[in-house]
Amino acid sequence: MRSRGHWRRKLELGGSTVPFVLAGGRSEPDAQAPQLARTVSSHFPAWRPTIAEVLFEHYQPYAEAVASGEAPEPSTPLPRIGAPSDVWPHAVLVFVAVTPIDRALAIEFGFTTAWDEEHTLGARFQGGKLLELNGSVLPP
Repeated sequence: MRSRGHWRRKLELGGSTVPFVLAGGRSEPDAQAPQLARTVSSHFPAWRPTIAEVLFEHYQPYAEAVASGEAPEPSTPLPRIGAPSDVWPHAVLVFVAVTPIDRALAIEFGFTTAWDEEHTLGARFQGGKLLELNGSVLPP
């Protein structure tokens, strides 16, 4: 089904069902998008440690700022996360998208986190490699 400029469906991934969107025109998804979409489920387990690492790197400055008093305590207590693998109880996958970035298709995993209540974080992969963790994305 096409809605708001993307082809939409649901995807079971990591133990939950999330919105899954594909880039494309009015008549069909981008020619390469379905092929790339089919790789998401098989690649996600291998990408989880990389995603955990960048989420942990995003968490650390928040925790340090709160601990030093430079930032106010959040409304809910900041979780104590000691290692990248510890982020998962505090990060929720909220969408997966196959969309163009710099004219090439990329896979983006959108996460909400307990330490950054104001933003959805986007872990973007292209060609099987992490491009970036975008600190503020909008679910497509």
